Amino acid sequence: MAKTHELVVTDANFDAQTSNGVVLIDFWAPRCGPCRIQGPIIEKVAAVMSGKAAVGKCNVDEEPKSSERFDVRSIPTLVILKDKREVERFVGLQQESVLITALRKHLE
Repeated sequence: MAKTHELVVTDANFDAQTSNGVVLIDFWAPRCGPCRIQGPIIEKVAAVMSGKAAVGKCNVDEEPKSSERFDVRSIPTLVILKDKREVERFVGLQQESVLITALRKHLE
């Protein structure tokens, strides 16, 4: 089995997983077609950004408190946090290059 680079973010570990540095969180659900397309893109972003920025996935069906906390209304919603603060948000399917560019911008 290939090594996965993205974090599994839950209501219980959200603060610990997002407390330092730049983190991209993909709010998704298995029932969502665009989310299933976004999944492999998130994996690629996680691999490219490994060691620089964290990338995590949060299943909105299983982790309602986290999605409520960030007022997630549509999925996929991708939120970039820097030191626990939201700095950028994307709603809907996003390309790898868009996400990597955004993450690199917030690392500067």
